[in-house]
Amino acid sequence: MTTKMLIGAMFALILSSLGALAETRLSTIDVGQRIYQRNCLHCHGVRLDGKGPDAASLSVPPASFHTYLSRLKDDAELAKLIKQGKQFLGMHNWEDTLTEEQVQDLIAYIRSAAPHVKVKP
Repeated sequence: MTTKMLIGAMFALILSSLGALAETRLSTIDVGQRIYQRNCLHCHGVRLDGKGPDAASLSVPPASFHTYLSRLKDDAELAKLIKQGKQFLGMHNWEDTLTEEQVQDLIAYIRSAAPHVKVKP
């Protein structure tokens, strides 16, 4: 095998490996969905409707991401709520648990299931 053939074969192997890696990498929404399932589903529910398995035991019902008021919140408002929580409403503080990237992935998932409503001035 010549040097050119060997280099060509190595290049082809590297390209095929990169393609396989790209196929196995999860999308932002998929990562966000996993974060939601692990941290949010128990209260906010499978359908993001505030009817999770733990919702009935809470004194204040969890938010449904499908309500008009919830969908009006922009990404910055959602990020703040996720990070800081709502102390007297039972919403956990996730700032010490989730990275900024994870918060953004979670928001991407929420937006995929309950799109943001833009209000015209």
